[in-house]
Amino acid sequence: MGMAASQARFLGLTARKTNLEFEGQQINQQRTSLSNKSANYYNDLLGMSVPTPPSVDNYTKTVYSFEDGALTNTITSMIAKGNGNYTVSYLRQWVDDFSAVSAATSIITRNGGTYSIGGTQLRIMTGNTPTAAEIKADPYLTELQQDGQLAGLVAEEKEYITLLNNKYNGGDQAGKWYVRYVQDTTTGDWTPYFYKEDDVTGATYSNTGASLSNIPCYTIGSEQKQEEVKAVENCKVEKDSTGRYISITIPDGNGDPITYALTTNTTTDQAAYEDAMNQYEYDKHLYDQAIDEINAKIEIVQAEDKNLELRLKQLDTEQDAIQTEMDSVSKVIEKNVESTFKTFG
Repeated sequence: MGMAASQARFLGLTARKTNLEFEGQQINQQRTSLSNKSANYYNDLLGMSVPTPPSVDNYTKTVYSFEDGALTNTITSMIAKGNGNYTVSYLRQWVDDFSAVSAATSIITRNGGTYSIGGTQLRIMTGNTPTAAEIKADPYLTELQQDGQLAGLVAEEKEYITLLNNKYNGGDQAGKWYVRYVQDTTTGDWTPYFYKEDDVTGATYSNTGASLSNIPCYTIGSEQKQEEVKAVENCKVEKDSTGRYISITIPDGNGDPITYALTTNTTTDQAAYEDAMNQYEYDKHLYDQAIDEINAKIEIVQAEDKNLELRLKQLDTEQDAIQTEMDSVSKVIEKNVESTFKTFG
């Protein structure tokens, strides 16, 4: 190889080596950028808050209650006022055996201006003595008339009207109600069933006279009722050696203290606990989804970095080959220079 050719080859190899070094620097910069991106993803993972399942203990509380005859009283608040006195609020619960309650709905048949169920004609309660025609059409009224108890029924129906209007008619005592009495074939007792006039007359009826939908029905039955007694002053409580309340003294309407034994129970707000658990499951789903998304991004970064690493190794191998060739060409140039100087030396 001549000196000029050797010099040209050496310059070409030098340029190629310089390009490889520049490309290697670019790859290293890309890998640095990917490393920073990966670090940011890991920081995001570290910064995420792991959802914690709710503990049932957080929704369980100790409840104190006391009995006052047929009344069950559950303490809702007890505030210490000093000198051993407390201000107490409690929820009073009882069963009302004479209450308007919902009953099974009914299909009502209309015939002209009258309404009936199963052949028994409905009657509007007026609070007055039923007419002779109404008594004749109703077996229960006929029985009461024969036994001289019709006046008692009139008084009862006045109470029924007040009770029903207070609960189902917004207190409007002008509201009217249909009634029918059904006899229990086993005991012989008669049970009243009530239908709001607006529900009966406002229903849609078929060509055969039957209502196209069931009409709401009500009757007299037992119902759990409650009221809250708030901020009773000058109450006193007694504790046992463990700090648990065992009795409470509450002044009555005349201010005389009455002591009641306290019953201790633990209750769990199951609805609130289930709501919290549902929220936890939702948060956990979002957390897992976010983790999966970040891990997928990290995998992409790792794959890109792996490709760059392989490319860098290829450049390194190519650079070693070029360096070897450059060393060889350099020796040729050196020999050419040496032989040239000897010729003219």
